[in-house]
Amino acid sequence: MDFSKLISSDIQNYINQNLNSDLTKLLLKKSPFDNVSMQEIVQQIKGRKTAEKKFPFLTKEGIIFPPNLNLEQASSQSTAEYKAQNLKGKSFLDLTCGFGIDAYFLSKNFDEVTLIEQNPELILIVENNWKALDRKANFINENLEQFLESLRESQTDNGKGFDIVYLDPARRDQQNKKKFLLEDLSPNLLEIEEQLHQISDKIIVKLSPLIDISYLISELKNISEIQIIAFRNEVKELLLIIENKEQRIKNKDVEIRCANLESDEPDFLFKFNDEKSAKSEFSETLKFLYIPNNSILKAGAFNIISEKFGLKKLHPNTHFYTSENKIENFPGRVLQIEKIDAKDLKKGEKYNLISKNYPLKPEEIKKKYKLNDGGNHYLIFTQSISGKEILRSL
Repeated sequence: MDFSKLISSDIQNYINQNLNSDLTKLLLKKSPFDNVSMQEIVQQIKGRKTAEKKFPFLTKEGIIFPPNLNLEQASSQSTAEYKAQNLKGKSFLDLTCGFGIDAYFLSKNFDEVTLIEQNPELILIVENNWKALDRKANFINENLEQFLESLRESQTDNGKGFDIVYLDPARRDQQNKKKFLLEDLSPNLLEIEEQLHQISDKIIVKLSPLIDISYLISELKNISEIQIIAFRNEVKELLLIIENKEQRIKNKDVEIRCANLESDEPDFLFKFNDEKSAKSEFSETLKFLYIPNNSILKAGAFNIISEKFGLKKLHPNTHFYTSENKIENFPGRVLQIEKIDAKDLKKGEKYNLISKNYPLKPEEIKKKYKLNDGGNHYLIFTQSISGKEILRSL
């Protein structure tokens, strides 16, 4: 594709003028440009609107946007910036570049950057955009396996070729079904792990947030850290840090880091085996209620968070915590609450409803008690060691 036509000033002006237009209606119109279709223009408008929310650093002249699927699969700017913290070195390799959002931020503090992408159109888009952003890299249109094989054939005994290797394996098959086992991903990390360690001592892998942490640790022996990254309490991705065997001997246990971006909550760190040995004490509901953010729940840190913050757990199957005095810097929601009876609820009252370890779901609760969504207070239906409870935030 010739991108020069899309970044010309007249087409860019037309895109800017139609950012708030009805795209369905726009598609029905004839393109005002002889060499660019209306479909191409609408795709750029969609891309620009996506970028405003997801990667605002790309809302500038000269940027080209790929099809929607590539935009959806790309990391957000916030998660990419978070992952890039403390990364630096001489050489960086991204084996599955995609739209290049992760690579752009993760490689910022490296002298030499190499990007591999098997989609020829996509790598040209990334090359165009990096040029517009005044960033340099080696852009290679090749599949990962071919690139690794060519590296193996040319490798000498002069040491590892890259300080960090990054990859984001494809998690869908040809029928667009999601895949979660390592052997079902493309590439299969279990098959290429040894090859990766031949070219770098540190491998970073982005995976689906739905994959099981215990399974990962059992299958990949050299994991040193797992990062669970949520954005506004929605878990977006899981990041593996895989180091060479010598480094793993020094750090035998896997560190789990839970982060909730776009919040004031601190990261929560713990060792995987510490959760196994941690114990929770149980209590009926006290003055304050603590609801861990979803990155911590995904990590399964149900006992270690109770132990580290000195909190009591409501019930073995209720991952809510309580204390008489307020604990600061808790990574989640903290509510001062009161216990109420169902008879205290009035028809039409507005609440933000939460139901955990309780027989009724929020929709069923709303219907039964004739409540509405919204308002400034939380209404929590749950269970403590004393039995079923209804809690209202103050």
